[in-house]
Amino acid sequence: MGLRDNGSRSADNGATARSGAVREYEGLAEQAAALADGRVGSVELVRRSLERIDATQGTVNAFRRVRAGAALAEAAAADRRLAAGERLPLLGVPVAVKDDTDVAGEPTAFGCAGEFPPKAADSEAVRRLRAAGAVIVGKTNSCELGQWPFTEGPAFGDTRNPWNPGHTPGGSSGGSAAAVAAGLVPAALGTDGAGSVRIPAAWTHLVGIKPQRGRISTWPDPESFQGITVLGPLARTVRDAALLLDAAAGSHDGDLHRPRPVAARAAADRDPGRLRIALSWKPAFTGTPKPLHPEVRSAVTALARTLAALGHQVEETEPDYGLIGLAFVPRATTGVREWVARAPDRTLLDRRTREAARLGRLLGGPVLRRARAAERRQHQRVGALFGPYDLMLTPTTAAPPPRIGTLAKMSGWRTDRAMIAACPYAWPWNVLGWPGISVPAGFTAGGLPLGAQLLGPSHSEPLLISLAAQLEAELRWYERWPEAELVGERPEAAERPRVVGAGRAQPRSLRADGLGGSADAVGL
Repeated sequence: MGLRDNGSRSADNGATARSGAVREYEGLAEQAAALADGRVGSVELVRRSLERIDATQGTVNAFRRVRAGAALAEAAAADRRLAAGERLPLLGVPVAVKDDTDVAGEPTAFGCAGEFPPKAADSEAVRRLRAAGAVIVGKTNSCELGQWPFTEGPAFGDTRNPWNPGHTPGGSSGGSAAAVAAGLVPAALGTDGAGSVRIPAAWTHLVGIKPQRGRISTWPDPESFQGITVLGPLARTVRDAALLLDAAAGSHDGDLHRPRPVAARAAADRDPGRLRIALSWKPAFTGTPKPLHPEVRSAVTALARTLAALGHQVEETEPDYGLIGLAFVPRATTGVREWVARAPDRTLLDRRTREAARLGRLLGGPVLRRARAAERRQHQRVGALFGPYDLMLTPTTAAPPPRIGTLAKMSGWRTDRAMIAACPYAWPWNVLGWPGISVPAGFTAGGLPLGAQLLGPSHSEPLLISLAAQLEAELRWYERWPEAELVGERPEAAERPRVVGAGRAQPRSLRADGLGGSADAVGL
């Protein structure tokens, strides 16, 4: 069924969130340009970022580690380099990375409790960010081993959605998403193994790019989670996300996947042309219920109509996923098993993590090899859609962001069912290794963000980015910010869920420079 332009150019769906005040030097590209022109200094921007992190750690709780002293020293060095005439794409700009990404001198806990040793070297992605001049201010929270679409856990407490602190920002890159949405950093890296960049982007009104497998190196791991997990940027605009992607992209000699380079930032300035876009509502088969929330359907339909108004041909059709889930589970659970082996004290791990690791042991060997071998057939089966169509549009999630704690105490089986019901659309692209981008698609009537994802075939980031940038120019979603009082005030002052005790979170011992501010665990 084709979609006709009915005059709708907005996907706000009656959102109640108000636009924030005018902000200066907030975007990644904007900060980089201001630094290069001498309108602002790196120390000033980094100090502002650290102050905002400190002010919101007790409410948003986006960070697991904060590198205050090191970041300020690096900012001072960046200012000296700028004064000497040196120019790099991100010289002096503060950014954050997720706590599954190695930063020299910092532990990589990946959402787990326990004492992890500091890493001796940067990951390849962080090395490339530093080579572009970026200042890493800290490492953001993730749920345990990135398994779930929320960012909560006894190791660090609850990371909250800046648009409504009673709700999750999603996961597993929820800390990175919350940090960008709250204005703590202009952009951040996350990782996406089943939607873990795209889901938080959708639920925090951001742009999140899942690149082609290998686009950003996973080194010191040759691949991550048996190839299903990739690193990707979160930002407020398409151009900022593309700029961070360009800075982080590139291969290491030890990588198993080394795609040819693309110019992401340049793609954001190109017209995509008139495209044929498949609008898909049907998730891949899992044998579990996946009802689509009516406000999500309405938001994605509005966005599809905007695409039609821009001249694109949008038609409802469905890809042939087959039984792609049979290839996902062995790879995901084997990845959990491999990460569990790194934990210093496995007794501190969530029972669901231990169950997943046991399943990974059972599904290793011949089952895993068959799952990996099936990928070529899956490319052919799903890729048949990209004969008649250039790209595909789907909801990013089937539901708005749930409340904090919704999945916290469930059994493993119930968690899986709830997770699949809320987030059934993203994970097949991780099996395929192909790129996708989640863009804001408006809000629920209660002001909770929603997203839609554009999905493409192999190596299609430039086309996806060009189309997303065209949508952004039309809808101007970057003008909407969370209300400042929701970001900065304590949850109980806003009649949010009460504090249930600081024993669950240990932010001071986990933060490298001992910044002040509470990071108490806040529960239902």
